[in-house]
Amino acid sequence: MSIEKKVVGIKVRVWLSFDLGVQGDYEGLYRWLDGRKAVECGDSMTSFMAESDADLPGKIKESLEAQVTFSNKARLYLIYKKKDQGYSGKFIIGGRKASPWQGFAEASSVEEDD
Repeated sequence: MSIEKKVVGIKVRVWLSFDLGVQGDYEGLYRWLDGRKAVECGDSMTSFMAESDADLPGKIKESLEAQVTFSNKARLYLIYKKKDQGYSGKFIIGGRKASPWQGFAEASSVEEDD
Protein backbone atom coordinates (compact mmCIF):
# COMPACT_ATOMS: atom_id res chain seq x y z
CA MET A 1 0.00 0.00 0.00
CA SER A 2 1.49 3.33 -1.05
CA ILE A 3 0.77 6.58 0.62
CA GLU A 4 0.80 9.59 -1.66
CA LYS A 5 1.69 12.94 -0.20
CA LYS A 6 0.03 15.92 -1.72
CA VAL A 7 2.37 18.88 -1.74
CA VAL A 8 0.49 22.02 -0.94
CA GLY A 9 2.18 25.35 -1.59
CA ILE A 10 2.77 27.76 1.22
CA LYS A 11 0.60 30.86 1.11
CA VAL A 12 2.28 34.25 1.47
CA ARG A 13 0.80 37.73 1.72
CA VAL A 14 1.48 40.05 -1.22
CA TRP A 15 0.61 43.68 -1.86
CA LEU A 16 -0.33 45.08 -5.25
CA SER A 17 -0.34 48.74 -6.20
CA PHE A 18 -2.19 49.48 -9.44
CA ASP A 19 -2.71 52.38 -11.84
CA LEU A 20 -4.65 51.40 -14.94
CA GLY A 21 -5.27 54.93 -16.18
CA VAL A 22 -8.60 56.65 -16.76
CA GLN A 23 -10.02 54.08 -19.17
CA GLY A 24 -8.37 50.98 -17.66
CA ASP A 25 -10.07 47.61 -17.29
CA TYR A 26 -10.92 48.10 -13.61
CA GLU A 27 -13.88 45.72 -13.86
CA GLY A 28 -11.57 42.91 -15.00
CA LEU A 29 -9.01 43.74 -12.30
CA TYR A 30 -11.67 43.93 -9.58
CA ARG A 31 -13.08 40.57 -10.69
CA TRP A 32 -9.56 39.08 -10.49
CA LEU A 33 -8.96 40.61 -7.05
CA ASP A 34 -12.36 39.51 -5.72
CA GLY A 35 -11.58 35.96 -6.80
CA ARG A 36 -8.53 36.08 -4.53
CA LYS A 37 -10.40 37.62 -1.59
CA ALA A 38 -8.16 40.68 -1.77
CA VAL A 39 -8.53 43.41 0.84
CA GLU A 40 -8.39 47.15 0.25
CA CYS A 41 -5.26 48.88 1.61
CA GLY A 42 -5.82 52.50 0.50
CA ASP A 43 -6.21 54.16 -2.87
CA SER A 44 -5.16 51.73 -5.61
CA MET A 45 -3.51 49.35 -3.12
CA THR A 46 -4.60 45.83 -2.21
CA SER A 47 -3.33 42.77 -0.43
CA PHE A 48 -4.10 39.08 -0.82
CA MET A 49 -2.66 35.65 -0.17
CA ALA A 50 -0.83 33.90 -3.01
CA GLU A 51 0.85 30.55 -3.31
CA SER A 52 4.58 30.87 -2.79
CA ASP A 53 6.55 30.11 -5.93
CA ALA A 54 10.09 30.68 -7.19
CA ASP A 55 8.59 32.95 -9.86
CA LEU A 56 5.72 34.46 -7.85
CA PRO A 57 5.72 37.79 -9.77
CA GLY A 58 5.69 35.96 -13.11
CA LYS A 59 2.81 33.70 -12.07
CA ILE A 60 0.70 36.63 -10.83
CA LYS A 61 1.44 38.62 -14.00
CA GLU A 62 0.48 35.65 -16.18
CA SER A 63 -2.78 35.18 -14.27
CA LEU A 64 -3.63 38.89 -14.47
CA GLU A 65 -2.91 39.12 -18.21
CA ALA A 66 -5.23 36.18 -18.84
CA GLN A 67 -8.18 38.05 -17.27
CA VAL A 68 -7.47 41.79 -17.47
CA THR A 69 -6.82 44.01 -20.48
CA PHE A 70 -3.88 46.38 -19.90
CA SER A 71 -3.07 49.49 -21.91
CA ASN A 72 0.53 50.51 -22.51
CA LYS A 73 0.12 53.08 -19.70
CA ALA A 74 -0.97 50.60 -17.02
CA ARG A 75 1.37 50.04 -14.07
CA LEU A 76 1.19 47.35 -11.38
CA TYR A 77 3.79 47.05 -8.63
CA LEU A 78 3.97 43.86 -6.57
CA ILE A 79 5.53 43.59 -3.09
CA TYR A 80 6.21 40.00 -2.10
CA LYS A 81 8.33 37.79 0.14
CA LYS A 82 11.29 36.22 -1.60
CA LYS A 83 12.16 32.74 -0.42
CA ASP A 84 14.49 33.17 2.57
CA GLN A 85 15.50 36.67 1.42
CA GLY A 86 13.00 39.06 2.99
CA TYR A 87 10.67 41.26 0.98
CA SER A 88 11.11 42.67 -2.49
CA GLY A 89 9.10 44.67 -4.97
CA LYS A 90 8.95 45.02 -8.73
CA PHE A 91 6.77 46.28 -11.53
CA ILE A 92 4.98 43.33 -13.09
CA ILE A 93 3.15 45.56 -15.60
CA GLY A 94 4.67 48.83 -16.82
CA GLY A 95 7.56 50.57 -15.11
CA ARG A 96 8.78 53.41 -12.96
CA LYS A 97 8.23 57.02 -13.97
CA ALA A 98 9.48 60.33 -12.60
CA SER A 99 8.31 61.01 -9.05
CA PRO A 100 5.89 63.93 -8.67
CA TRP A 101 7.87 65.07 -5.59
CA GLN A 102 11.19 65.19 -7.42
CA GLY A 103 12.87 68.57 -6.89
CA PHE A 104 10.90 69.54 -3.76
CA ALA A 105 13.72 68.90 -1.28
CA GLU A 106 16.02 71.78 -0.53
CA ALA A 107 19.43 71.33 -2.05
CA SER A 108 22.10 71.22 0.59
CA SER A 109 24.86 73.27 -0.93
CA VAL A 110 27.44 75.01 1.17
CA GLU A 111 29.04 78.12 -0.24
CA GLU A 112 32.45 79.09 1.00
CA ASP A 113 33.19 82.67 2.09
CA ASP A 114 35.87 84.59 0.17
